[in-house]
Amino acid sequence: MKEIRNFSIVAHIDHGKTTLSDRILEDTGAVPKRKMQAQLLDGMDLERERGITIKAKAVRLHYKDYILNLIDTPGHVDFSYEVARSLRACEGVLLLVDASQGVEAQTVAHAHLAQSLGLEIIPVMNKVDLSQADADMSEEQIWEILKEPLGAERVSAKTGMGIDKLLERIITDIPAPSGSPEGKTRALIFDSFYDAFRGVIIYVRVVDGKLKAGQMLRLMGADFSSKIEEVGFMTPKMEKSISLQSGEVGYVIAGIKDIRQVRVGDTVTLADNPAETPLAGYEEIKPVVFASIFPVESTDYPLLRAALEKLNLSDSSFSYQSETSKALGFGFRLGFMGLLHIEIVKERLEREFNLSLIATSPNVIYQVKFHSRKSHPQELSALADAGDGYKWIDNPANFPPYGDIIDIKEPTIKIKIVTPIIYMDAIMTLLKDKRGVYISLEHLSSRRIMINYYMPMAEMVIDFYNKLKSVSKGYASFDYEIDEYRSADAVLMEILIHGTPVDALSVITHKDKAVSRGRLLCEKLKELIGRQQFEVAVQARMNGKIIARETIPAFRKDVIAKCYGGDITRKRKLLEKQKEGKKRMKSIGSVDIPQEAFVAMLKIEE
Repeated sequence: MKEIRNFSIVAHIDHGKTTLSDRILEDTGAVPKRKMQAQLLDGMDLERERGITIKAKAVRLHYKDYILNLIDTPGHVDFSYEVARSLRACEGVLLLVDASQGVEAQTVAHAHLAQSLGLEIIPVMNKVDLSQADADMSEEQIWEILKEPLGAERVSAKTGMGIDKLLERIITDIPAPSGSPEGKTRALIFDSFYDAFRGVIIYVRVVDGKLKAGQMLRLMGADFSSKIEEVGFMTPKMEKSISLQSGEVGYVIAGIKDIRQVRVGDTVTLADNPAETPLAGYEEIKPVVFASIFPVESTDYPLLRAALEKLNLSDSSFSYQSETSKALGFGFRLGFMGLLHIEIVKERLEREFNLSLIATSPNVIYQVKFHSRKSHPQELSALADAGDGYKWIDNPANFPPYGDIIDIKEPTIKIKIVTPIIYMDAIMTLLKDKRGVYISLEHLSSRRIMINYYMPMAEMVIDFYNKLKSVSKGYASFDYEIDEYRSADAVLMEILIHGTPVDALSVITHKDKAVSRGRLLCEKLKELIGRQQFEVAVQARMNGKIIARETIPAFRKDVIAKCYGGDITRKRKLLEKQKEGKKRMKSIGSVDIPQEAFVAMLKIEE
C-alpha cells in the first residue's frame, strides 16, 4: 500500500483537465505515443465534440516504483454527484486552474469539497505558456479560497511542460491509502457501465480487505448478492488480475444484468463475511429537473421506449416513466440532474437511435399540500408522499385544482457566481429579477469577486445561464448546490386554444410573472398557429381567470365580389350567410397545432 497513490483531477469546465490526464498517460508510458489521441479517456463522440467529460474514468499508471490511480471526473455542475463520489475514492486532488482565466465558480466548489473530505490538495496552474496567462494572480486567488499558501505547480498540459515535476509532487505530497488489508472487505463503488456481453462492470476503490473471483459479493445499499466472475485494473484497457487488494482501484464483473441495482456511492462487501457498517457518503441520486419527451411521429413510440431502456443501461442517473398528452400523444416523463443533462440525453437519443423528438419545457419538482377530494382524478391520489401532508409534483398536468391548494413549496439553490467586478451590478440586477436572496460578496482579487445568493431553482431552468452570459459578456461562471424547499406563491398557468387546455403547453410559474409570461406565450402562439377557416382564441388562464388573450382571425373569402350593382340588401344577405357558416364551423372545428409551436415555445425568452 505504501507505493500506491490515488488522486483525482478537478477543475472548472474547459480548464484543460482531460488534456492534463492525456499528458500524464503519455509521460508514464501507459499509452504508446503512436496510439495516443486527444481526449483519450473521453470515449463518447459527444464528449469529444463538446470538449466536456460526461462520465468519470479511472486508469492505473506505473511511474518509477509507484502505482498511480488517476480518476478523471466531469467538470460540469450537473455531474457534481459523480465528482463527490470520485473524490471519496482518493487521498488527494490536483486542483487545476487555467492561468489565463483564473479561479472560476466550480473551482471554488471543488476546492471546498476536497477540503471538507480532508484530501491533500495540489494546486496546478495550467496553460502557463499562453501570452495572456497570469499564474501569480491565479495562485493568489487559490490561496484566498483555501485560506493557506500552498505552492502551485505550473504546467502546460498541451506541450507537456512541467508534467515531470507534477508527477514527483504527487508521490511526495499525496499520502498512501489507509485501510485494513486483513479487515472485513469494504469497497466504494464510484462508477459503473453496462457491457452487452458481460453485464454491469463496476468501478471500485477497495478500502479494507480484498476482492477476488469466485467470492460472493454483497451490495450493502441495494441489499443484493452476486458471484464475482472477474476482477482487474484499467491500464486504460481492462487487464485481468488475481485480486483487488486494500488501497487499490479496479473493476469487478459479477454477472449483474440490471445496472439499476448498482448505485454509485454504494459499498461492496462479501456475502459470507459482511462488514457491519457501509462506507460514508452514500446518497440516492434524486433528479432535480423534469421534462417530457415525445416522438415527432407517434408510430416511433415503441422505438423511443427501447432507446430509453438501452440508454438507461449506460446512464442510470436519469429516470423515466410513460406519459400521455392530449396534444402530443404517447411519450415519457424524464427526471434529470440539470439542464445540460437534458440536452445530452436528448442528443444521444436522437443520434444513437435515429429518432426525431420534441422535449417540453423543463420544470422542477414541487411539494404541494392540498385538500383531497373524491372528485380528484386518480393521478392526484397516486402522487408520492413528501411528508407533513405534502405530495411530490413534477408535472404541471398533475397539479390539483387551484381552490384545493393549501401551500406550495419550491426547491431553492445556493448559487456562487465568479465575475470581474465591472459586471457585478448587472449580475445582481439579474439575480433580483430572478427572485434571488443576497447571502454575501467575497473579493477573490482586486478585479474579481464571488457573489453568493439563494435563488428558486425554477428561475434557473428558465434561461438563467444565457442571461448571465449576456450581462457579463461571457466572463461570469456559476456553480450551484441544492438547498431546501421553501413556500412560494406559485401558480399553474394553462394555455387554452379554441377553449381547450393544451397540457403540453401548461407551465408552473410565480404569480407575479404569470401575466407577462402569459401575454408573451399567447403572442408567440398566434404567430405559430396561423389562420384557420374560423376565428380562434388563444388564452392564458390562471386560477380560473383569463389573464391574456390573442385572437387569430379567420380566412375570409370575398363573397361580395360578384355584386356589381343593385340593392345593398343583396350584399348584406351574402355576408350574413357567410357569418352563419363561420359560426357553425367554429362550433364543430378543431385546431391543428404545428409541431414547430412546441419547439419554439421552449426557445421563448421571458
